Amino acid sequence: MSKEIFLEIGTEEIPAGFLPKAMADLERMIRKELEGARLAFGEVRSFATPRRLALSVSDVAEDQPNLRTEAMGPARQIAYDADGNPTKAALGFARGQGVDVSELKLVTTDKGEYLFIEKEAPGRPTAQLLTEILPRLVAGLTFKKSMRWENQDVRFARPMHWIVALYGGEVVHFTHGNLVSGNLSRGHRFMAPQEFAVTGLADWLAGCRRHFVTADQEERKATIRRQVEATGQAVGGRAAIDEGLLEEVTYLVEDPTPLCGTFEEKYLQLPRELLVTSMKEHQRYFTVEDAAGKLLNRFITVSNTRPEDERVVVKGNEKVIRARLSDAMFFWEEDQKVRLESNLEALKQVIYQAKLGTSFEKVERFRRLSQGLAERFEPAAAALTVRAAELAKCDLETKMVYEFPELQGIMGREYSRLEGEDPRVSTAIFEHYLPTEAGGTLPSDNVGAFVSIADKIDTICGCFGVGLIPTGSADPYALRRSAIGILNIILDRGYWISIPALVDESLALLEAKLTRPRDAVQADVVEFVRLRLANMLTSRGYATDVVDAVLAARFDQPGDAVARVEALATLKGAADFEPLAVAFKRVGNIIKGGVDRAVQADLFEADCERKLASAVESTRQTVADQVARGDYAAALQTIAGLREPVDAFFDGVMVMADDERIKTNRLALLTQVAALFADIADFTRIAA
Repeated sequence: MSKEIFLEIGTEEIPAGFLPKAMADLERMIRKELEGARLAFGEVRSFATPRRLALSVSDVAEDQPNLRTEAMGPARQIAYDADGNPTKAALGFARGQGVDVSELKLVTTDKGEYLFIEKEAPGRPTAQLLTEILPRLVAGLTFKKSMRWENQDVRFARPMHWIVALYGGEVVHFTHGNLVSGNLSRGHRFMAPQEFAVTGLADWLAGCRRHFVTADQEERKATIRRQVEATGQAVGGRAAIDEGLLEEVTYLVEDPTPLCGTFEEKYLQLPRELLVTSMKEHQRYFTVEDAAGKLLNRFITVSNTRPEDERVVVKGNEKVIRARLSDAMFFWEEDQKVRLESNLEALKQVIYQAKLGTSFEKVERFRRLSQGLAERFEPAAAALTVRAAELAKCDLETKMVYEFPELQGIMGREYSRLEGEDPRVSTAIFEHYLPTEAGGTLPSDNVGAFVSIADKIDTICGCFGVGLIPTGSADPYALRRSAIGILNIILDRGYWISIPALVDESLALLEAKLTRPRDAVQADVVEFVRLRLANMLTSRGYATDVVDAVLAARFDQPGDAVARVEALATLKGAADFEPLAVAFKRVGNIIKGGVDRAVQADLFEADCERKLASAVESTRQTVADQVARGDYAAALQTIAGLREPVDAFFDGVMVMADDERIKTNRLALLTQVAALFADIADFTRIAA
């Protein structure tokens, strides 16, 4: 027989951002607990609203299975003395196993007779186990911020008000703080706050619905999406559904009710991003646009109650957004009274980082870096790139960005457009922050790409240079994101950029700020970027050993590394790759560091040596030409042609000959073989 576990933790309103992780943690912890208790179970589901976290596990076995254990003890001659009496060794073994020495047995093994014990511990009822497991679950939930309340010695995201704990409909009794588990849940805080009895998941979902709570978050999200879209259509527009906002609103309400309000049309002259940010980030409003995608002077809010008079609630929201947009209009107009570039001087008074100086100093560094990139890849855009770099951080000193920090770059773009800057400069001011997230939009133009790469590498090198290096999950300066952004831009735009050279150039500009040896910083940053590329490539589906083999051989230009990974991945997919990899791995393993001396033909003793030397000589130039033009697939195919003479060489001679001259000559020949693919991949790392 099997039964359902159901747990609900009722609280005051928990921040929306805490809930998805809490649900995942609940599922992870209950799986670990049940598996550790050897209990069979079925589907695990979690639920969350602002006022509750819930967990359901179906088909949980009623009893823990008996546990049979076996243990081998000391040998007979050690366990018993000459008179057959148990020694301290036997007595200690019995005591350690929790049995009397008389219960021990002797078993015969290949090594002789040994003491042996076989025990069977009876399983416990699941209902009894849950009185220990469920309290651990409740106490084990952690949050970015938690709190205590009253005089309780417990912590949670917000104060708890009730706990429902059931197994097969029966209460699992335990206490947490001043709460005692039971079978009583509660409805919506305002519309149905009364308690109601629960027997399990299905009953809880239905009871919540009767009490104005849509408990299933996926159902709630779908309802909000449908309601918001319908509301937008009802006012002659189209609701712009931001998925992040939809996710957040889902965890802000228990009983969603959409309401539509308006604001004065004059505010539509403000930049779209400003309007969207004001409504989304500060008020959690969905915007409405026409068929062409132009914003309308409408907004949709999702209420957590069903108001008696919707007009009163809408009017209140309109009043709030009117104040927000009025402030935005004021900042917009005030900022335009001074030119954007006038803020550059103010950056001299802004500390970017205590050890790295001011924001103005940072701008000067990445301006020079971006200019160098432009002169290399698009000389005609060098002046535009310098201008974009100079203006890139100027909007940080505007009133608008001070009030709305998330608009950095956006306002710089808008103000520079109004001042008549070149469109490429204005676009670059915004795009130099891109990408802002994994898989995010990349700069669309070289100017923005140059400034973005320069800004990001300066940040990485500067932080590494003063010891601000990411550890574990702690990365306060988002250096991993910056490194991934650099790589994605380089690969997207096809730039042939040497990472070590770029890092060296950046460190030269940071020389006076470094608190660590420059060589050590150089090595650390290059390795940091190399690891980011490795992670990117494996996440794209390339085999770990292929990526590792390529990057271990050489890491310089990301585009070159990707080309080598693609070529090796293709070769590895061939039917005859395994014997080839085995042969080349053997070459790499046997030469280790290699032998740096010329091969002497007069020291050859076997025909297989001569044939391998001839094959190497005939392919060397071909491979060099193919590698030089980046045709790694062709180069690997050419090198693959050496498998037969390599195999014949290993079959025909003993590399480690007694004669030191013969051995060294053979190692030198194998070193030449390895040199053919040394710059492509380290075959010793291939899992063949």
